[in-house]
Amino acid sequence: MPARKDPGPSVKDPELYEKLRDEGNSKEKSARIANAAANTSRSAVGHKGGSSPAYEEWTKKELQERARELEVEGRSSMSKDELIEALRDH
Repeated sequence: MPARKDPGPSVKDPELYEKLRDEGNSKEKSARIANAAANTSRSAVGHKGGSSPAYEEWTKKELQERARELEVEGRSSMSKDELIEALRDH
């Protein structure tokens, strides 16, 4: 296997970058993940993002709107519990 070139100074965690590249990730994705891990910790990467309340806390109207966005068939005649199940299965 040919030796890999140094990913350059923009990659903050070259070891993780190489591991990600070996797994088949693109250069850009590998660099983005390696840099995010170097900025926090490897275990914290992937735990970012927003949070949303559980579907049980949504109103039936909100569930129907989300089902419409996802083009769930039969949504207009579903109960709240059926909507929740359909959204989770989608």
